[in-house]
Amino acid sequence: MTGQLIINGERIGASDGGTFEVFDPSTGDLLATVAKATKADIDRAVDTAHAAFEGKAWAGIVPAERGRIMQRIAQALRDQTEELATLESRDNGKPLRQARTDVQVAARYFEFFAGIADKIMGHTIPLGPGYLDYTIREPIGVSAHIVPWNYPIQIGARGVAPALAAGCAVVLKPSSEAPMTALRLGEIALACGLPPGILNVVPGTGSEAGVALASHPRINQLTFTGSVDVGIRVAQMAAQNVVPVVMELGGKSPNIVFADADLDLAAQGVATAIFQNAGQTCSAGSRLLVERKAHGALVDRLAARAKSMRVGPGVSDPDMGPIISKRQLETIEKYVQVGTSEGAHVAAGGARPADPSLGGGYYFQPTLLESVSAGMRVAQEEIFGPVLAIIDFDELEEAATVANRSDYGLVAGIWTRDINKAMALAARIKSGQIYINTYGAGGGVELPFGGYKKSGYGREKGLESLASYTQVKNVCIKY
Repeated sequence: MTGQLIINGERIGASDGGTFEVFDPSTGDLLATVAKATKADIDRAVDTAHAAFEGKAWAGIVPAERGRIMQRIAQALRDQTEELATLESRDNGKPLRQARTDVQVAARYFEFFAGIADKIMGHTIPLGPGYLDYTIREPIGVSAHIVPWNYPIQIGARGVAPALAAGCAVVLKPSSEAPMTALRLGEIALACGLPPGILNVVPGTGSEAGVALASHPRINQLTFTGSVDVGIRVAQMAAQNVVPVVMELGGKSPNIVFADADLDLAAQGVATAIFQNAGQTCSAGSRLLVERKAHGALVDRLAARAKSMRVGPGVSDPDMGPIISKRQLETIEKYVQVGTSEGAHVAAGGARPADPSLGGGYYFQPTLLESVSAGMRVAQEEIFGPVLAIIDFDELEEAATVANRSDYGLVAGIWTRDINKAMALAARIKSGQIYINTYGAGGGVELPFGGYKKSGYGREKGLESLASYTQVKNVCIKY
């Protein structure tokens, strides 16, 4: 399998002929050889996007027609669900059912924002007799997107769809570890009538293609999802050109379970929140705060779930697939060792599976760490793997304090039958999203998503995301 850059509607190789290899994390086998974008390729992609934007090939057409093209993209994604899900599963290892969901959510992004394309409106401002004042929301220009490997098609669509709805031109750089469905998205968009140059896809390394894109003087906006350290560098590069950035930088999200909760429901929600995509999710519920008197009953339920989960190759549709790479697998192992050295106890998992048939891939068991205190590294640092840190509490005030004892603030879950307790705690928690007796909402396309503190700034998803891809012009008339 091969992959090429998509620039100005053409599938081309890198300017220097360079390529990189993509491996299936389920087996360690070679999946594809992909063109590796250089700085020159990024320059060409940005210049192409700029020309297409200024030429009004997209922003200048009737907004309703933009919506119709985006609806065609949504339908094409749905029509090709099996092909795309299989490719996504092989590319980053996630179970096939989760990959199917990702494709459906990507389609929903295009559908949702297609319906908004002709409804991006301004306001009139009353200044009194003799004046008419109004605002216009105009597309911001060339929007650059740097997308991670954990949800390539879903996160790609999450940013590309609102940018296109607003009338922007886009340069999309997928991760070099999982670029394949982003390239297919570019091909599908062209086939559905998106004008050449409006969506350019340039896979490559972060150190070359990512740096060239983030620091490019001709982009007008940047959306980035990744780690805090890389996000800081990306923001610094964009700031040199006074380019606004939307940052989603991860989390250490708590699920807070009170003794009066439906523990069966809570156990299901907590397990899904940490073990989905092998815990390789920015919004993973990686901390469990459980009221002490419910500890045994809840952890028994979670341990039974963890021990019964089938781990295997993504395309075999297991309960949990592999870790993305050998390096990340080793990082997870080290964190478990750190946790136990600090006093945590492994209640389930804690190692690679013993099954010899999985030896070629990068697998780790669903893991529960008990006896964790709020200050331990496993309770503070983002592990990005299927490792749940379990912390006991006694009172609501303590739960709020521990939940907020983190550099992150992306998502939180609260599980209780007492709505007054839930609302009081929701008001206290510093987090961009709060869920009560659930965790996540089927992709949450309509729900604004973003973080407090080091989880980032700006909002994706929902109507709020359009603010990132438009700019406001005020017009004042005296008559």
